[in-house]
Amino acid sequence: MNAAAGKPDRILLVIVSAIALLVIVALAVVFTRGEPEVLDESTPQGVVQRYSTAVIEGDMATASSYLTEAASSLCRGYQESGPPPTRVVLISTTERDNTAVVRVSVVGSGPGGPFGPSEYEMEDRFSLVKTEGRWLVDQAPYQLLSCAGSSVKP
Repeated sequence: MNAAAGKPDRILLVIVSAIALLVIVALAVVFTRGEPEVLDESTPQGVVQRYSTAVIEGDMATASSYLTEAASSLCRGYQESGPPPTRVVLISTTERDNTAVVRVSVVGSGPGGPFGPSEYEMEDRFSLVKTEGRWLVDQAPYQLLSCAGSSVKP
């Protein structure tokens, strides 16, 4: 009788050990993911990555260095109407000789409501042009428009 009663205890011990091992592996994966891969600045997606990072971090001088003159002159101050997005995810890139379109998912969050903070996600795109061998942002999603160093137009 004792031998039969001991088997369920061993099975339970194996199940609990397996669950604990899975939890430890999951935590290790989450905490060792690190920063996203830094893309080459000579590519359209690398420029979008650097530009978006600068806007999210509030470094408008760096962000503006990735804009064309046309994009800088069309600034309408959308950034000042709310907080910047929390994250930008690359979806795809279409590159031609001197133009490129980088599709992204823009993720942001709003102030808390009755059920806590709200989060939104929308797809948008960056249009880039190659000027003097360098990719520059010609159009950016309105949530990521950098207006530093230019006069805001009404």
